[in-house]
Amino acid sequence: MNRRQMILTSAGVLAVTACATTPYAAAGPEIRTGNVLADPWPGPYQGVPPWDQVTPDLLRDALNKGIEQMRAEVAAVVNNPEPATFDNTILPMERGGQHIQRASSIFGVMIGNIGSSDYQALNREMSPILSAASDEITFNEALFQRIRTVHQNAASAGLTAEQARVVERRHDALVRNGAALDAAGKAELGRINQALSTAFTDFQQKVVADEQLFTHITAESSVAGLPDSNKSAAAEAARTRDLPGWVIVNTRSAVDPFLSFGDDRAMREQIWRKFVNRGDNGDANDTKATIAEILRLRAERARLLGFETHAHWRMQDTMAGTPEAAMELMNRVWPPAVARVGEEVAEMTRMAGHEIEPWDYLYYLEKVRKERYDLDQNDLKPYFELNAMKRGMFYMAERLYGMVFTALPAGTVPVFHPDVEVFEVTDRDSGRHIGLFYSDDFARSGKRSGAWMTTYRSHSTIDGERNVLASNNNNFIKAPAGEPLLISLDDTETLFHEFGHGIHYLLSTVNYPSLGGTPRDFVEYPSQVHEKWVLTRPILDQFARHHETGEAMPQSLLDRIEESSTFAQGYHTVSYLSSALVDMDLHNRAEPVTDPAAFERESLARIGMPRQIVMRHRLPQFNHLFTSDAYSAGYYSYLWSEVMDADTWAAFEETGDPFDPATARRFKEIILAPGNTTDRGEAYRQFRGRDPDVTALLRTRGFPTN
Repeated sequence: MNRRQMILTSAGVLAVTACATTPYAAAGPEIRTGNVLADPWPGPYQGVPPWDQVTPDLLRDALNKGIEQMRAEVAAVVNNPEPATFDNTILPMERGGQHIQRASSIFGVMIGNIGSSDYQALNREMSPILSAASDEITFNEALFQRIRTVHQNAASAGLTAEQARVVERRHDALVRNGAALDAAGKAELGRINQALSTAFTDFQQKVVADEQLFTHITAESSVAGLPDSNKSAAAEAARTRDLPGWVIVNTRSAVDPFLSFGDDRAMREQIWRKFVNRGDNGDANDTKATIAEILRLRAERARLLGFETHAHWRMQDTMAGTPEAAMELMNRVWPPAVARVGEEVAEMTRMAGHEIEPWDYLYYLEKVRKERYDLDQNDLKPYFELNAMKRGMFYMAERLYGMVFTALPAGTVPVFHPDVEVFEVTDRDSGRHIGLFYSDDFARSGKRSGAWMTTYRSHSTIDGERNVLASNNNNFIKAPAGEPLLISLDDTETLFHEFGHGIHYLLSTVNYPSLGGTPRDFVEYPSQVHEKWVLTRPILDQFARHHETGEAMPQSLLDRIEESSTFAQGYHTVSYLSSALVDMDLHNRAEPVTDPAAFERESLARIGMPRQIVMRHRLPQFNHLFTSDAYSAGYYSYLWSEVMDADTWAAFEETGDPFDPATARRFKEIILAPGNTTDRGEAYRQFRGRDPDVTALLRTRGFPTN
């Protein structure tokens, strides 16, 4: 969670996702500020974001009015003359912050999905203001003392286990974020937080600027080998820029296919260098000085809060708990991954007849895959048409959890871009309305890269049950009009991954907002496990049908996919895990790194990074680390979650049915719906009957398990 998001959290420290069901005095009508973006949203489905009315000026006003309303809500708690109790202190904070939450949800979309210059300017202006407003609540001494009183009296107050957990987590989070500091310490921490907020925005905007670069190709020989669907998309990208030929935009969804199939080696190198050097070109968009500033500020904050390093501070509220525990897992996986890379490189070198360079790796991996398994990724793409696979993921949700997704006709609710599709989500058995699902699939200028999920509104039962407004965001390159958009197997798994996040939120049944979020190294678990259903026979038979012939993927092709499932795991594991190891190395030190470029080289040398592979995210473009604190010292969390997702998939496989109703019900009730109402490690043990087994992950990747 980044600094601008923290103010959404009632007391500036915990995420709002659902609300209390215990009895208390009903609230009166929610106060109206006069700003449609901050006030309860108009329209059907309990109100929806009025995207058609959003302007930078109106959004600025909404954010400022949301801040003022949150101040008033905090003041009402602080000025209550009665002794502090759960009902008069914690509950009002749990139900507060709705105005700023609504405004900030819209703010996040406009800067992340639209990203035009006027919203970039608004981001630079408002980020430090939002950070200061968050700190103002966190540092409110009277509020903290009331919450501390409730915390101290919790054992004798007759609270339920869930209420006691709310109190403990809220109190502990406040302390972690500086509420117990003296006045001078709070002032210094506030300065650091505002400076970080500005630096995060600076980093994000510089990387987005470099992602607007592209490679213009005019010679047809230079796109030889590229699949027809990718050539069409590249031609469309050129047409939209009024250019002849083809354009390879500087995002992974366009670059990786070229590196995998483009025969022109010199062009592969040119495109690869442009992509891996985002933020590292010594120009106005170079991020290295910004990174150094972020690291300096993080180190100062850790010292001020009494932590050895930034990593120790970040890992206080994780399943791993310490940097050492995360490193132990990563170091178990790293050696076999590097050894596998050596095997892959040797085989590719034999085939290529020359040394393998980073821009050769994906290209020759495909050649070896074809030779060894008679499997060409181009043989797969005709079966993975975007709209069909979206129907497949909806089918998965219905089979597993009884969720029905129904497309709304265009214009039923406002959207922030014409490309966005909206689906109503209902419960199959009862017909109960659950929420809306917004799907924003395509890349555009100004949109940040990658894929992500977010919510505009989370489940709540305060003042009546509130529905969920969830969204998935991807960066697929549009096909020309009238042509199907064929995506890779990897892209399809990403589609299901982000949808897994959406399912997690749509199924939430938590009672208290501050228990809605889960630890960073748990949050990827529900998303990663949902990737596993892509290659199940029911999905393939009904949705992965050849876009021309209509035939389902033959079993012989699926068999070859499964036979090759551990193929290239050296590359994929080393590419990801090197980024996670460098992240932890960077943040698990008391003295901040001042030269990120030198540090990246030295850190990779220390772990023995194969020269033929580059980090999946080099430091100059590592958005996970430097656009917020969210994944800093936490990129390992994908691997931590993968241990659980591999072991969970094994539970389904043990039944002989990937849609086994009993296992799906237990997964929903124990893992997905409860949020953080109980310790997530205990929840996993309840679901699986034991701790997660890392051997399942090693087996999935084809590595030795002893």
